[in-house]
Amino acid sequence: MTQVQERQRRGIAHLVCGRRAKWLVVALWLVLLVFTAPFALKLTDAQDNDAASWLPGSAESTQVLEISEDFRPEQIPAVVVYAREGGLTAQDRAQIAEDVRALKELRDHGIRGAETRGPVFDRDADPRAAQIQVPITMDEKGWERIAPAVDSIRADVGTGGGGLAVHITGPGGTSADFSEAFEGIDSTLLFSAMAVVIVMLLLTYRSPTLLIVPLLGVVVALFTAQALIYFLAEHAGLTVNGQSAGILTVLVFGAGTDYALLLVARYREELRRHEDRHEAMALALHRAGPAVIASGATVVLSMLVLLAAEMNSTSGLGPVAAIGVAVALIAMLTLFPALLVIFGRWIFWPVIPHLGSPDPTERGVWARMGRAIAIRPRVIWGVTAAVLALLSLGLIQMRAEGISNADAFTDKPDSVVGQEVSARYFPAGSGDPLVIVSDRPQAEQVGRAVAATPGVVPESLGLPPGTKPVHEGRVLFEATMTAPADSEAAKETVERVRDAVHAVPDADAQVGGGTAALLDMDRATTHDNVLIIPLVLVVVLLILCALLRALIAPLLLIGTVVLSFAAALGISALTFRYLFDYAGETTDFPLFVFVFLVALGIDYNIFLTTRIREEAARQGTRPGVVTGLAATGAVITSAGLVLAGTFAALGTLPMVAFAEIGFAVALGVLLDTFIVRSVLVTALFLDVGPKVWWPHRLAHEDGGTARPTAVAGAPEPESRPSGPSE
Repeated sequence: MTQVQERQRRGIAHLVCGRRAKWLVVALWLVLLVFTAPFALKLTDAQDNDAASWLPGSAESTQVLEISEDFRPEQIPAVVVYAREGGLTAQDRAQIAEDVRALKELRDHGIRGAETRGPVFDRDADPRAAQIQVPITMDEKGWERIAPAVDSIRADVGTGGGGLAVHITGPGGTSADFSEAFEGIDSTLLFSAMAVVIVMLLLTYRSPTLLIVPLLGVVVALFTAQALIYFLAEHAGLTVNGQSAGILTVLVFGAGTDYALLLVARYREELRRHEDRHEAMALALHRAGPAVIASGATVVLSMLVLLAAEMNSTSGLGPVAAIGVAVALIAMLTLFPALLVIFGRWIFWPVIPHLGSPDPTERGVWARMGRAIAIRPRVIWGVTAAVLALLSLGLIQMRAEGISNADAFTDKPDSVVGQEVSARYFPAGSGDPLVIVSDRPQAEQVGRAVAATPGVVPESLGLPPGTKPVHEGRVLFEATMTAPADSEAAKETVERVRDAVHAVPDADAQVGGGTAALLDMDRATTHDNVLIIPLVLVVVLLILCALLRALIAPLLLIGTVVLSFAAALGISALTFRYLFDYAGETTDFPLFVFVFLVALGIDYNIFLTTRIREEAARQGTRPGVVTGLAATGAVITSAGLVLAGTFAALGTLPMVAFAEIGFAVALGVLLDTFIVRSVLVTALFLDVGPKVWWPHRLAHEDGGTARPTAVAGAPEPESRPSGPSE
């Protein structure tokens, strides 16, 4: 046995893929799966999708929401809208009256039928429309029953006919449509991501048997992560909502499959050099492990940076995503290698890597591309960077200022239609009022200040304030706005109302409600963008510096990723405007795309540059760049296609925000894979040469004179082929 083999046998790799250890690893994961699977299936029950789980914790609207719970149970009104263009008939009025009587008797799914208000008719001499408001109580499980509650209301009022239009809108109707859009999100994304992974693995491996192993690994990792998150949500206060649960599935499948692809590629190489598959896997883990761990650490730490966000939904996503990627990393470094070794070489059928079979490093399209770029690297990286910069000019078309409820769906649900109908006959803000609380002695003064504010319907306050709910010396008001509740005009009204009530001495007045929440979310997201994006860049830069033991190379890589991000946003903005005809982007769109692109897109640069550094220690930087690209080109391309496909699966959801994030991240990953990593980074490293490793001594000991052991994760000199495998 060689010295290399002895060191490897003492290393961590043989604790995973040794002749006996492999069975123990699989047994431990099997026990873990049996224990965690039932709890993973309960994650949906642990989701918290109420307003407070999304809003910024310190915002005024959040405080009002908490205070208003002292006055009454949290309620959300469903608004039933009736409309007939030619005017409501006597028969219509009779039907509306009958519907009101039926709704007052409803008690299902938190409906407070006895508090039903209406009907309210439009102000025409010959009314053409009417509204009924049905309050729905929101307790801990209220958001899970909002859709059934609206279904119960719809069963009583029907869908109209004979020229009478009936729609259910307002916050209740809109929330029900959102709830139905999120319904089954976990299974939808799971099967979509699984289908993408299966197709891409078949195309990559060209083996119907090999794809089973990574698929098993990521499914086990997903169930384990979901169970762990369930326990933390139930017993440690971790906030999980539909958004974070959906992104968890995409991240685990995408990142886990990427790590599997890299390990399989390195395992193939070692199988051509070693007959013993255990030694081949041990060497593959030893050599590819640092890059995989650095990649996983980059994603995990970048996700944890989200904890600094003001938005509860964003800060809650951080630990959920970090746990998912960390579990995927552990599974792919333990369970996946053990399974591969157990199955043996036949798992690669029909293209089985045999001892001594040709190494594709010196041939193939990636080797030819590397040699072609080496002829004029400066011209190539200059032109590539210029093209990406030009594409990034599409950013001027991006309108990440939030989107209204009417524009939030890829289709047009009933609540959106009802909102449009209601706006034609009633104040546009009806059904989603402002909520104002103040101290009781100043309540009347506060009420008059609100009523006098432009954009507010004065009579909607129902003065005098003595008729309003009172609790421990505090009074609660509601006020209807003239503008649609989710419009920019309504947000401006909220700002004016806040200025007016804050100016009332000793009133301690605060303004909340749905529109105020949207305004506070926009401000919090703007703060998060400014804070988190630089923090993520710093985290990624520090990891790259530690991994590559250099400064120039990490700075170049950070620059290429930022350029790729800008180009992806520019192309996406143009596509959303002129191809998909989306109204705009959510305010958190740039942040999410940045975090996912930088944290995940840097993976491919890590995979490439660690291999280049390994080869530079043997043969010099410039030859090492060509060899590194040739050795990693195919696997990184496959990994990029898998990750892009899994994020594109977000487009299967009928939500514009998810579709936009999925499209932009998928596009950015493809740019990173095919242009940034294969062309821009390769050309930059070829042009800069050995100085790219400064201040490490490899910058001066180039040309193969540096010792291989000086390279992070580099192998010692090749050992002779080992003996027969078991």
